[in-house]
Amino acid sequence: MGDDRANRSDDSHRGAFGEFGGESTGLIDRAFRERIVLAGVTLNRGDTEITEASLDELAQLVDTAGADAVARVHQSRESPDAATYVGSGKAAEIRDVSEEHDADTVVFDDELSPAQQGNLTAILKRSALDRTAVILDIFAQNASSLEGKAQVELAQLRYRLPRLRGMGKVLSQQGGGIGTRGPGETQLEVDRRRLMRRVSRLEADLKRVRRHRATQSKARRRTSNQSVAIVGYTNSGKSTLLNRLTDAGVLVEDRLFATLDATTRRLDLPGGESVYMTDTVGFVRKLPHQLVDAFKSTLDVVVDADLLLHVVDSSDPDPMGSIDAVRHVLSEIGAADVPEMYVFNKADLAPVEAARLAAREPDSVVVSAVTGDGVPELLAEVANRLRAVTSLYSLLVPFDRGDILAMAHREGEVLSETADEDGWSLEARLDEGSAGRLDEFVVDSDRPELSG
Repeated sequence: MGDDRANRSDDSHRGAFGEFGGESTGLIDRAFRERIVLAGVTLNRGDTEITEASLDELAQLVDTAGADAVARVHQSRESPDAATYVGSGKAAEIRDVSEEHDADTVVFDDELSPAQQGNLTAILKRSALDRTAVILDIFAQNASSLEGKAQVELAQLRYRLPRLRGMGKVLSQQGGGIGTRGPGETQLEVDRRRLMRRVSRLEADLKRVRRHRATQSKARRRTSNQSVAIVGYTNSGKSTLLNRLTDAGVLVEDRLFATLDATTRRLDLPGGESVYMTDTVGFVRKLPHQLVDAFKSTLDVVVDADLLLHVVDSSDPDPMGSIDAVRHVLSEIGAADVPEMYVFNKADLAPVEAARLAAREPDSVVVSAVTGDGVPELLAEVANRLRAVTSLYSLLVPFDRGDILAMAHREGEVLSETADEDGWSLEARLDEGSAGRLDEFVVDSDRPELSG
């Protein structure tokens, strides 16, 4: 059986990563589909239904990565076993199930320590991987931009470096498949210091990208346009919604993590205001921390947004679990306090559930990004939410202060502008910071403390 696995994947191994912006880190060989056994553990007498739902999602992840889940094993225990996570007896049972189904790999639903992974590989006599490895593999396949490839490579290296000891020979013999795409394992083991230098180089490159993105963000902040970030669980319809709203032409596929690169487009709201709207990478339960760290430069657009559109798949069997997973990642990246608006999507597939979810969340909107139903209501609500963070001000600007007139146009939304004998009279919507900079020219406001 081991020889068959080696023959099926003999040509799929890829070499070490190229430099920043070089070869893709996720070239996939479709010559065969690995056979996978899934293993899940319910800890502390938890809810086994949650574990089964998580295994269902893991099966979908495995399918997206290009493999087939042929069996699953479930265990309930008080706490993980330090050596094998599941204990030696259960590990032996998993080995028997794997041999029965001629499985190539066992994928565990929780992240394994390097020691646990090595011990399990020895006991199972085949690869022992975890959910993190599968997600990293999917990202490696889907990365297309230079930045995305670098981010995925960095995440893979951070995941693999602690696992080098004793694994290089085993992994290099496999030659390919889930968890082995990316840098060559034998070379990782032989030259650890070179890989550490590679990690440092990628971190430096991505820091430069992050500074450039921050500069772009500041430039946008100097305009009157506010920013909206679309967030949500993977495959919830975020890219379809962006395309519906802005004709962005973003790739839309019915699979997990089809979008890894942030896409920003300008959107005109019903009241005439313009905003920048950005589609972001989808989140998932147990999103690997390596990916969260590596994608910080991309996710900064979420932290800096004026409003988050949290898109939820109304047809999801566990929408609340998906919402909680997204909220967890938002908290992890420092965006927990950014104003958030729920958009319950795919109402064409689950109208009753979409209405039920919307009833639980005030000021949420039900839409179908595919049909366009609910989109006008969504745009109106976005406009209302963004106006709520600004106030209406009346300003009097002397004729010789063209710089102040330009600042008002640059930093706010000027609703009217007339000339009288004392100067330019403006009606403008400004946020608190802009109003502070123009304070000496404010003559009235809809904020009670500034009126009069």
